Amino acid sequence: MNIAFTGITAVLFDLDGTLIDSAPDLGAAADQMRTDRGLPSLSLDTYRPMAGAGARGMLGIAFGMAVDDPAYDAMREEFFVNYERRMTQLTAAFDGVPELIAQLEEKSLLWGVVTNKSSRFTDPLTGAMPLFSGAGAIVSGDTTPHAKPHPAPLLEAARRLGVTPAQCLYVGDDERDVVAGLAAGMQTVAATYGYLGNKTDIRAWGAHAEINSPLQLLQLLPSA
Repeated sequence: MNIAFTGITAVLFDLDGTLIDSAPDLGAAADQMRTDRGLPSLSLDTYRPMAGAGARGMLGIAFGMAVDDPAYDAMREEFFVNYERRMTQLTAAFDGVPELIAQLEEKSLLWGVVTNKSSRFTDPLTGAMPLFSGAGAIVSGDTTPHAKPHPAPLLEAARRLGVTPAQCLYVGDDERDVVAGLAAGMQTVAATYGYLGNKTDIRAWGAHAEINSPLQLLQLLPSA
């Protein structure tokens, strides 16, 4: 059941699968590794459901590789190099996100990003997209000693924005986003339009609300 939030002065977002669709570039980086090895290409639809899991997800799809594989670290770095070369080629904001951000800024709401993506990728990616010029805080997976689902990155974003956790709404498309938000004492919204698989039981996450499109978030915020 969705509710109307009150007392919110800042909105924080996950990045991949919430604000931007990076699956095409993530998938292409992994698929290049397949074709470089003479393996057939896989479709974007094959990669998309695991895009939120980054290198772990992409290598799992491309090669059936787990993190405990002896070759994983070397393969992950090869994937990172491929992704670094192309991470803004096909990545774009989800439909409705630019309008959503414009509305938040019009309402004088602060906003920012809290992602598990390494700053190695977050900084150049957000720097290349005008969408993020108004973000008051961008916190990456290596900004604090702990990444999500630990609340530390969200608390750091609130600190940078100069607000309390209770004044923050956190929006994400993964269970770890909701877990982190709740642990930080924030209101939480699960975004169902990202990279969720068919078998995901979103309601089990315990988010305060769910949205099926970015602009639906505006219905949960004060009108003025």
